[in-house]
Amino acid sequence: MRQNPSFAMSDVGEIRRLIEQNPWVTIVSSTENGLVASHYAVLLDADRDDLTIVGHVGKPDDLVHGLGERELLVVVQGPHGYISPGWYGDVQSVPTWNFVSAHLSGVPELLTPEENLQVLERLVARFEGGLPQPRLMWEPPNDPEYVRRLERGTVGFRLTPTKVVAKRKLSQNKPDETVETVITELEAGESPYADPRLPAEMRRDLETRKAAR
Repeated sequence: MRQNPSFAMSDVGEIRRLIEQNPWVTIVSSTENGLVASHYAVLLDADRDDLTIVGHVGKPDDLVHGLGERELLVVVQGPHGYISPGWYGDVQSVPTWNFVSAHLSGVPELLTPEENLQVLERLVARFEGGLPQPRLMWEPPNDPEYVRRLERGTVGFRLTPTKVVAKRKLSQNKPDETVETVITELEAGESPYADPRLPAEMRRDLETRKAAR
């Protein structure tokens, strides 16, 4: 991802928030047979306060990616959406796309079976937690053998990135009143290609920049 100083996101807390809110990621690696991409959910490592993530892949994706042997690129995609030039007023302009995204690169560490079980348990708890009747991993009708058999079909990993490129492109290069107009248009549903979270992200960014002036 090409970086632009105007849109660079370097605050670890903000990148952690991005990962926490957007756990479904794309994992890319370069192999003898070309590029390979897979899609899995990840979590921030509960024992760290940096950008270390934990997750798992289903077998044989571990072999396909050379997990633990090759560098991985993990793409975290946050809110994004199309921005019409008509929202900028009567000025020369072109369409663009606002987005928040982070790329984490590094060679992952393979987890032990017990560590992998803990990650699987956390993943289930995370996504079941918001349901009215959550079904946690160890609860009936699952029995311990079923859960351990499930674990044996996966390979857990921990990735502490050695390179991070994060970008927040939210019309920061436009006047505040233009940003307000774009937010209003997005909130009104005027773009059929926008994540409904995008205007809230733009509002948060605008207020943060105003407060820093």
